[in-house]
Amino acid sequence: MIVSTKWKKRVGTLLCLALAFATLAACSGGGSGAEPEKPAESGGTTPSTSEPAKNPAAAPAGPDFSERVELQFYMLGDAPKDLPKVQEAINKMALEDLNATVTFNYTTWTDWDQKYKLLLSTGQAVDLIFTAEWTQYQSYAKRGAFLPLEDLLPKAAPTLYDFVPQDMWEAVKVDGHIYTVPATYKEYVTNGFVWREDLRAKHNLPKPVDIPTFEAYLDGIKKNEPDIQPLAVGSNVKGALSDTFREVSYNPVGLPLPYGIGIRYDSPKDVYSYWGSEEHKQELLKFKEWADRGYFSKNELNEKETQQSQLTAGTAAAMMGDNPTRYNSTLSAMKSLHPDWDLGYHSFSLTKGIATPVHPIHNGFAIPKNSKHAERALAFYEKMVTDKRYNQLTQYGFEGVNYAVKDGYYERIGDTASNGFNREAMNGWAWRNPEYMLFEPSYDNVKAIFDELDKIQKPDIYLGFAEDYGPYSAERAALEQVEKQYLYPLIAGQVEDVEAGLATFMEKAKQAGLEKVQTEYAKQWLAYLEEAGIQ
Repeated sequence: MIVSTKWKKRVGTLLCLALAFATLAACSGGGSGAEPEKPAESGGTTPSTSEPAKNPAAAPAGPDFSERVELQFYMLGDAPKDLPKVQEAINKMALEDLNATVTFNYTTWTDWDQKYKLLLSTGQAVDLIFTAEWTQYQSYAKRGAFLPLEDLLPKAAPTLYDFVPQDMWEAVKVDGHIYTVPATYKEYVTNGFVWREDLRAKHNLPKPVDIPTFEAYLDGIKKNEPDIQPLAVGSNVKGALSDTFREVSYNPVGLPLPYGIGIRYDSPKDVYSYWGSEEHKQELLKFKEWADRGYFSKNELNEKETQQSQLTAGTAAAMMGDNPTRYNSTLSAMKSLHPDWDLGYHSFSLTKGIATPVHPIHNGFAIPKNSKHAERALAFYEKMVTDKRYNQLTQYGFEGVNYAVKDGYYERIGDTASNGFNREAMNGWAWRNPEYMLFEPSYDNVKAIFDELDKIQKPDIYLGFAEDYGPYSAERAALEQVEKQYLYPLIAGQVEDVEAGLATFMEKAKQAGLEKVQTEYAKQWLAYLEEAGIQ
């Protein structure tokens, strides 16, 4: 077994302390003048001389880090080019501090949801994994995919436990237990239109603030910039098109709502089937129209590039939806390559008049039930959040190599192509620490957006809902396959007869158990509203 120098010293110290306590115990033990031990009460037992009685006032023992371990840390998305260098530097510190090393693993953005599901269902050894409402944190927690943390945190990560406000720990509880460590950075992640502002100004196109003006912008790009695809989409057509279309058009309680469920923010008890409705049909007809006009490729289901990278490279001119922080990252990446280009942004919340600040469950890290090193994983994550060395290295890379700090602002060295570790390249949204965060000057624009959204903010009261899909797990799995096979091509504009295609999808969905799934989901949802006192 290999143990770091610091740990050898600590083990030696512990041995010395143990010998000292043994000596003190011998000096104060029963001698000739000691009072004899009283007999046990009736029905009790006399403590064994070889097994001392426990002292209830003693502090709980700290975690045992004497054995060197390797932690498996899983993130969503794509790994940065310089990740091996950052991982090597982190491991030097972690070996010294925690007698542990870590491997940072990434799912990529291609079929990440399937890969995520496999990580949590196949018994694979995973020690830390990203969680959010959009990765179905509540459902996975309710199904026992994660370890409860309330007893582990004070022992293995007391600094982290104190760092996170108590109300946030309460907010992430599912069935009374803490299953994830929430991020403490306040932000808004509601979607908004993103577009090439320089092209909009060049051709005097309307500013996108709703679907009609966004459509007019796309039409103007198609007519005036024939070499640029108006709209970036990608293979996740549901997220890029359908979910965002619903968010700006119908103001649902939250996205993505599963199984074609429809619930609006202002009437949460009215649960209906969005799939197959007139709203749904009109949405699909709109996407077919956009595809026919050439706003996006009819091969989107096979697209490997992210929407953001398409904007950065100049191959596309808009996204239907992205959050303010990621919009700003895309803007910075684009500016590093093309300083004369610009991006515009308009939050859906400004159009709808309602903005909900991010809920504590939106970014977090959990310990899956198959972790063999839960205490060490929490101790390591504590370092990622509360130790400035770990935090800034994993958020920004190496100072002087990947970035510089100028007048208090983050400044990328080189551009997105030459720099192997751009700002927040590890997708480390969950371990952001407001005390250590570095922002680019352009982030002042994001702060200005947040200031506007603060004026219309309402609490996100619905993310406490934890779905239990156990009663319909088989139907759920079948429905997922039907959705990919029959609905995704409709969203991507690949089905000529939309009404017939929608009828086929609904027929297949019902055969897969759609009505059972929707009925049970609605039952659980209404029970949650009742329990939470939401009218």
